[in-house]
Amino acid sequence: MDPVNEADIRSSFVNCTKGEAKRIVIPRDLDTRPWDELDFLGWTDPTYAGRCYLVTPHGDDLVGLALRHETGGSRRAQMCKICLTTHPSGGVSLMTANKSGDAGRKGNSVGTYMCTDLACSLYARGKKTPALGKQYREDLDVEAKIERVRVNLSAFVARV
Repeated sequence: MDPVNEADIRSSFVNCTKGEAKRIVIPRDLDTRPWDELDFLGWTDPTYAGRCYLVTPHGDDLVGLALRHETGGSRRAQMCKICLTTHPSGGVSLMTANKSGDAGRKGNSVGTYMCTDLACSLYARGKKTPALGKQYREDLDVEAKIERVRVNLSAFVARV
């Protein structure tokens, strides 16, 4: 992913108002993120439990999504639908996003199970491992795993 700045991030959100986008707490460490190893920028809101955000290239645009999830998480192991990493208790959450446009204003939303820490790109590249360090062995090479993250995330963004 190419590096992005705060203005790019704020203008990218498609499922919240401009006022809400202005109030989002943007990470302060944008200049130190490993951009070459990210397929999307994801972060949690330190001031609002259960709220997180992601920004990703989608076609020729940069698309930002405001997400929410239940805090506490599940007590059983679950698999992320974006990177297919299995995490122990609480490592995967159902991330829901209001749909964009009229559908979102009417309260319609979509969801998918994702890594709670939004580090799918790093899991796919083997730069990070789940809490217990156990991961199912796959015969896919890293490039195929990266492509899978991009395809799965793009499908979720398209649903929003």
